[in-house]
Amino acid sequence: MEFGNISLDMAEGALLAHGLNIGPARWSKGRRLSAADIAAARQAGLSALVVAQPGANDIAEDDAAQQVAAILCGPGLETRAPVHGRVNLHAKADGLLMIDGPALNALNLISEDIATATLPAFSPVRGGDLVATIKVIPYAVDKAIVAETCTRASAAPLSLAAFQPASVELIHTLTPAISEKLMRKTTDVMAARLAALGSRIVREASCAHEEEALADALSQRDTPITLVAAASATVDRRDVVPAAIVRAGGVVERVGMPVDPGNLLCIGRIGSRIVIGLPGCARSPRRNGIDLVLERLLCGLEVDSAAIAAMGIGGLLHDTAERPEPREGAPTTAIGRVVPVVLAAGRASRMGSNKLAAALNGKPVVAHIIDALAVAGLAPPLVVLGHDADAVRAALGERPARFCVAMDHAQGISRTIRAAIAELQADEDVSAALICLGDMPLISPAVLRQLAGLAEDDAIIQPRVDGRPGNPVLWGRHYFARLRQLEGDVGAKGLLGEFADRVRYIDCDDRGAHIDIDTPAELAALINEEVR
Repeated sequence: MEFGNISLDMAEGALLAHGLNIGPARWSKGRRLSAADIAAARQAGLSALVVAQPGANDIAEDDAAQQVAAILCGPGLETRAPVHGRVNLHAKADGLLMIDGPALNALNLISEDIATATLPAFSPVRGGDLVATIKVIPYAVDKAIVAETCTRASAAPLSLAAFQPASVELIHTLTPAISEKLMRKTTDVMAARLAALGSRIVREASCAHEEEALADALSQRDTPITLVAAASATVDRRDVVPAAIVRAGGVVERVGMPVDPGNLLCIGRIGSRIVIGLPGCARSPRRNGIDLVLERLLCGLEVDSAAIAAMGIGGLLHDTAERPEPREGAPTTAIGRVVPVVLAAGRASRMGSNKLAAALNGKPVVAHIIDALAVAGLAPPLVVLGHDADAVRAALGERPARFCVAMDHAQGISRTIRAAIAELQADEDVSAALICLGDMPLISPAVLRQLAGLAEDDAIIQPRVDGRPGNPVLWGRHYFARLRQLEGDVGAKGLLGEFADRVRYIDCDDRGAHIDIDTPAELAALINEEVR
């Protein structure tokens, strides 16, 4: 391909290399120059243009990207239409992205003209998520480069290991220090974690925190996966959980893992059944070592000692990396005491129908925010119902959530918020409410996680994109009393103004913080958007 500055006499049929303003018109890069374009350029006083001219052995950027993407797109993935030399690969279901790292590196070394970028290997993704992109850098590529790239790509395509529903049992080992409340919290958090992976707890049991008692409990089980929430963490192969696995006729695969939080995990097998001694951090909804193990198991992947050892690269998880002190000396994070609130009570009069139950890219509108909260690792949300409550419940299916009803929701969104806060204020353990709209399908789990991670009793935290505040907003418990005094149909905007000097903003580039759905046209505009 030839590239450079050439006279207008030679430019007809070439591709414009860079965007250009010609009079009031804007010409985009890649434009194929016509005779009329050449005349317009002369009229504008130009005598030459920077152009690209593909040769006989070249393949146009879109065609080249499409050929490579088709080879790389393995089971569980699908391609989207090429745009400006780029083809994206998306997940067709919930699961883990599978990548042969060395093979992909070799692919990117063939030529700088074709670049393939992906999420990290074993990334958990939702159906529809973008997982990889193939970009052709110049406007055309030599056929030989495309052919070699396709050959290499065929040896190790990208693929998706889909989550496979499984029945899981949870056993609590007890000492006098283990309260009913702590057991309930452990169950709730683990149930939400499993639900996000398409699985569920089918049975719960408890026994004394003793080797013999636990071995007896394990011997009576028949579920594929048994989780043990031990009264104390496993720190040695002779400790209660691994010793009980061996006593029950099993083998211990590994005690400890190079992932933090999650170091004190234990995994073994009794016949074909898998037994996992949970680390203490499994009681937190934050992502930790148990997530990495469960995700792979529920995709049907082998999780042996070697697989766990390999988790060390990337095993220093985000919340730990930001924590400069050992866990014993660090302030307790508030994320476990943050309750997401999803406002789903409105009539949506401009929509003409129940917008929250409307289908958007394979699932109901309201399901997108619920799923984003689960991916963020937050507790199951409190969903406030009102108008057409049964349709909203049905739209959420079996997703983990609890519900309350705003009986006076017709008086405005303020009454919906008041109903939620009244519910939360009765629980002294709740330190903050993350108030989300039910019709904001593009919001990023990363933003939700960041908001919750900054929670304090006296905090007001709001995302800001391009200098403009958005949703959701986190309100600390200190403001619950004032939230219960809200009036009208403007939500908490007035309260944000009243406490403007106390609002803390997190600047981000997530446009989903500004997008909600009020009309059929707005819903239609989001079809095929990157919703989660």
